[in-house]
Amino acid sequence: MPPTLASLVHHTALKLMVLAGEDRLETPVRWAHVSELADPVPYMDGGELLLITAMQLRAEDPEEMGRYVRRLVGAGVVGLGFAIGVKYDEVPPALVAAAKEEGLPLLAVPRRTPFIAISKAVSAAIAADQYRAVTAGFEAQRELTRAAIGAEGPAALLARLASHLDGWAALYDASGSVVAAAPDWAARRAARLTADVERLRARPAPASVVVGGDGAESAAEAAVSDRVELQTLGTGRRTRGVLAVGTGAPLGTAERYAVHSAVALLTLTTERSRALQEAEQRLGAAVLRMLLAGEPDHARAVAGRLYGSLLDAPFRMLVAEAAPGSSGSAGTAASGAKGTASSAGGTAAPTAAGDDAPAEHPADTGSIPTAAEPAAADPLATLGDAMESAAARSGEAVLVVPDGGRLIVLAPDGGAAVAACAEHAGAIENRRGTATRPRERLAATAPGDDLVVGLSAPAGPIAAATAYRQAEQALSVARRRGRVLVEHEQVAAGSVLPLLADDAVRAFADGMLRALHEHDATGRGDLVASLRAWLSRHGQWDAAAADLGVHRHTLRYRMRRVEEILGRSLDDPDVRMELWLALKATSPATAP
Repeated sequence: MPPTLASLVHHTALKLMVLAGEDRLETPVRWAHVSELADPVPYMDGGELLLITAMQLRAEDPEEMGRYVRRLVGAGVVGLGFAIGVKYDEVPPALVAAAKEEGLPLLAVPRRTPFIAISKAVSAAIAADQYRAVTAGFEAQRELTRAAIGAEGPAALLARLASHLDGWAALYDASGSVVAAAPDWAARRAARLTADVERLRARPAPASVVVGGDGAESAAEAAVSDRVELQTLGTGRRTRGVLAVGTGAPLGTAERYAVHSAVALLTLTTERSRALQEAEQRLGAAVLRMLLAGEPDHARAVAGRLYGSLLDAPFRMLVAEAAPGSSGSAGTAASGAKGTASSAGGTAAPTAAGDDAPAEHPADTGSIPTAAEPAAADPLATLGDAMESAAARSGEAVLVVPDGGRLIVLAPDGGAAVAACAEHAGAIENRRGTATRPRERLAATAPGDDLVVGLSAPAGPIAAATAYRQAEQALSVARRRGRVLVEHEQVAAGSVLPLLADDAVRAFADGMLRALHEHDATGRGDLVASLRAWLSRHGQWDAAAADLGVHRHTLRYRMRRVEEILGRSLDDPDVRMELWLALKATSPATAP
């Protein structure tokens, strides 16, 4: 505790006497200052014990003393020490009355107690308090370090930190999910801060924010019962996690040391070294290349304990990339072209970053953002973090291989990682709204949401190449439909018509039917509607004519006019197929 007026009064060597403000003696004293100015307020910082002899004051004047004491209280002075036996043999009653009226503690300083003795006592007490804080901080650091390297890891560290703070602590992973909290009830409190954690993660690292209590960023936050500090974890621009600590009051020096130690230790445990990341990336890419080359036994041997369990059950292959035309796709085009090589099975095999691809992800080669301009979210990194975090929480293995402008993932079928991918895609779809056309959906995409994902059917190591082709096919369909996620089962079970939602297809259809539309615009017949009815009835004249309400000879005449205008024969099945697809692609009822 810092020194207080009470501790100075109880100091046996100072012999101070209390004349006013007895109920405010527990107020902390930040410093002791001597001033004989009639108005020392401009030189006060708040929290001082002011020591005076009243050489420049008319201390017997009630009005002057009233104004003087009010100015001191307004400046934050916590106490007034009056020297007896210099100008006045006793403290003037006018000053005592003014101090009592304003509630300012007034201390009588005997002649044998020099002001320097009071200043030294305050200084020594402050130094002792700081030493205790530093000592407690180092002790907390040692305890937190022992907890961090123990079997329980971050969970034990949070428990020790909460105990030191007399509050609670929680850890969020890179996706913003709560992974540990102490005490146990704190998990519910931490879950209510998810939105604040998301906003903090969007800021350039390192970053911190106070939620609730003094320093809250909004009135709504100030209404929260406790004071919560959120601190990002990680050494780079990407946030690897967030630490939350909740207390009933602002943190003191010792508590601040403990929090800083916890941030450093959690950063070490949540952010693996660059060398280890690159080694795991190379290993994962090697396993994936062997699987795609039809060498599952070799892949299993290389995978070892790190990825071996992933190959013992059906898995899903996922291929993701930034949406075409988005801010994220332009920066990855060049690296994406370099990130594949032919394998023995005829399937494009990914290469890991640090192998033949550049060591840095393309998203990291842009300009460094400033505090006023946060870094744009990398959609592939965000998806990878979400899937890896979900897999870590459920204890399942997942293989994530950055491939230039793509991300390739092997995850257990029906596992937490695949579920996290679906949930992430669903959240993006909800943010995009109700736009139906692919181009409109991309235009409505927020930064960081420009993502398309293809997911294969469940497969085993022998069928990995097939799963990769399925994921690429699903990715192509997702791109054409303007969807975030398409599974291969949806491609096989769906209609071919959504694939017509392509500008090139629509341009071809418009060009093919333009002459017929121009003919119908002159009022000389309804050739487009007649062609649609005839094709829908598979060339049956009577049925198509009945649908149109015309004679079959009229319909025959119209079909001859279609052939004359287009210069193509309707007896050719290819021509009929192209015309039917053109009609479907331009039909308002079926246009995607």
